[in-house]
Order: sequence, then structure tokens, then C-alpha cells
Amino acid sequence: MSVTDIHDNIQGGATSEKVPFWLDPKKRAIIYQIAVFCLVGLLAYYLVNNTLVNLKRQSIATGWGFLHKEAAFEIGEHLIPYSAADTYARALVVGALNTLKVSFIGVVITIFLGTFIGISRLSSNWLVSRMAGIYIEVMQDIPILLQLFFWYALFYEILPSPRQALSPLKGIFICNRGLILAVPEAQAAYKYMLLAFIIDCVGVYFLRRWARRRQEETGRIFPLFRVSTGILIGFPLVTWLAFGAPFKMSIPELRGFNFKGGTTLSPEFIALLMGLVLYTAAFVAEVVRAGIQSVSKGQREAAMSIGLKPGQVLNLVILPQALRVIMPPLTSQMLNLTKNSSLAVAIGYPDFVSVANTTINQTGQSIEGVSLIMLVYLIFSLSTSVFMNWYNKKVKLVER
Repeated sequence: MSVTDIHDNIQGGATSEKVPFWLDPKKRAIIYQIAVFCLVGLLAYYLVNNTLVNLKRQSIATGWGFLHKEAAFEIGEHLIPYSAADTYARALVVGALNTLKVSFIGVVITIFLGTFIGISRLSSNWLVSRMAGIYIEVMQDIPILLQLFFWYALFYEILPSPRQALSPLKGIFICNRGLILAVPEAQAAYKYMLLAFIIDCVGVYFLRRWARRRQEETGRIFPLFRVSTGILIGFPLVTWLAFGAPFKMSIPELRGFNFKGGTTLSPEFIALLMGLVLYTAAFVAEVVRAGIQSVSKGQREAAMSIGLKPGQVLNLVILPQALRVIMPPLTSQMLNLTKNSSLAVAIGYPDFVSVANTTINQTGQSIEGVSLIMLVYLIFSLSTSVFMNWYNKKVKLVER
């Protein structure tokens, strides 16, 4: 009996002969998977064993005990209290928070800027459209690392010293030490204002759901934007007034060779933020443009024929449908921004990679340090993906 006959009999169930396992496709597939699993396991064992042997031969300690030792190095920027006497673990937490800070702020600004440029790219105004197109082409063609070097050099090579600092507005100074801003002094009122704002955000979320359901049932449009703006501004304002309207400011003043008071955004932070935002916004703009153009012109013409204004057409007809196309590639761009923040080490911003590299150089725990870098960026990336995928499910079409 030929191999073809045996295969046909197996498929048709017309034979009672015992077929060799190497002729059964299902059994062969299982064997192949077991073989691949064993090869991967052997490769992993070889790499791990070889690494341990080399570490032992060179008398290099392994383990995570170094995290509890004194770091003995300063970090210029930190969101939580930190000094050189703290542990390596706390230093790494400071670096992770710095990465999270620049990534979160960058994502928020990039979404707004990229959306604005993408809509401008489709403007009927020739000048606005061409300006947006030039911005996209220029920013996409210049590597992000070069952009970071440019903005970093702008502060240290072009901007003046603190004594000759530029002051476009009262309480704002720009110099080679960074951007110095006047900020309100710490007051209990601001904590309750933040709490009121968070409660307002939750209320606006449910108000938006109610307005959408009301519009679907009755066809009447609720002035959601005006009402939401009033709620988000009004209740924190009432809270501020209830605490006596405190408005004492910490205004920066030049004392000696530097400013005292206010808050300072370092050149490294500003250069990193501007590089990430301006570079990624160019790609987000193209994503937004493609999403808007994916909606047929008939949708726009139908919306205008029933009397909707251009702004209403964009917000109520175009963007809700375009979001279903925009969200997947937008998620990729947000992940790119988060991962590109690791380039901060090139301009001296103390992000997680920079702090981890210093830790590796001082302790010699390279494997543990690199593992932590991979783990932290994996957590950041997965968190961003989970949120964006959740929102993508919220806006996708549900088929009947």
C-alpha cells in the first residue's frame, strides 16, 4: 500500500490497519512541538549554565542583595525624597518615576498636538495645510536622537546665563539652567481642589454616557462640551473660594548665580520632552489624517445636509468613526514614545536606564541591572497597551 493510499484511508476512516505514527499528521505535529520545546530548553540551560560558570570563574557576585546597599550617588531630579544615603532600590524607583513622568506628559501632549496637526493637514486653507505637511516631513526625517541633541544644545549653547535670563512674562525665566516658573505655594485648598476635579471627571464620564444614550433615543444633542467645561472648572473654583481663595505664589528671584523660589524644569527634561513630543506627533498626525480620510465623503455631506456645523460634523460624525481606524496605530506610537524615552541617557536626564547604568557600573550586577531595565519597560509597555486596547474596544463597532 502506497503512502498516498494510507493517507487517504486515514482521512476517510476506511481502514482498520495500524498506521505508523510518522505518517499521521496530528502525531507528527505533536512530536515536532515536543522537539522544539526540548531544543529551546537545552539552549536556555546552556546559556544560563555558561553564564553562571563564567560569573563564578571571574568571582562576580550574583543576586539582588545589592538593592539594599547604599547608592552613594545623587540624582538631580526626583519626584520622591532621595539622597545619596538611600539604597539602590530607592534610586531605581526614582529613575522609574522620572521615566513615567516624561512618558505620561509626553503621551498627553503628543495626542493633542498630533491630532491638531493631522486635522490641519486636511484643512482647506492652503497655507495651514502646507505648514502641517512641512512639519510632518521634517520631523519624520530627522532621527529623534539628533533632535534631542539639538534641543539640549539650544539650552546650553544659545540661551544666556541666569543673570541675563529671558523673561517673556512676569514670573517666567528662560536660561541655560532651564525653565523657571512661578508656582502657587503649598496650601490645603489645592488638595481638595484636586479631589473635586477627580470627582468631576467621574461625573463628566457618566454625564457623557447619559448624553449619548439620550441622543440615540431622542435625537436631541446635549451641550456636553459647555456643561462639562463648566463642571470641571466650576467645582474646583468653588472649593478654592471656600478655602478663602489662597493665591500666594512662590516667585523665582535671582540670588547669586541662580534662581531661588518657584519651580525649575531642567534643560535635560525639556529637551527630552520636546524631542519625544515633536518627533512622535509627526507620526500621530499621519495616523489621524489617515483615520479621517477613511471616512467616506458621503458621511460628511450627509451630516452637512441636515444642518450640522463643521465642528459638529467633525466631533459627531467624522472622529467617532475615524477613531476605530486610528486607535491601533496610535497605540504603537504611544509605545514608541515610551520606549524612546530610554534615549534620555544620551543627554543626561536621570531616567531609569541612566540610574540603572550607574548602578551596574558601581555594583557590577550587569545581569540583574539589564533584567530590571527589561522588566520595567515591559511593564510600561504592557500598561499602555492594556489601556489603549480597552479604549479601542469601547469605540469599536459592535456587530449584531
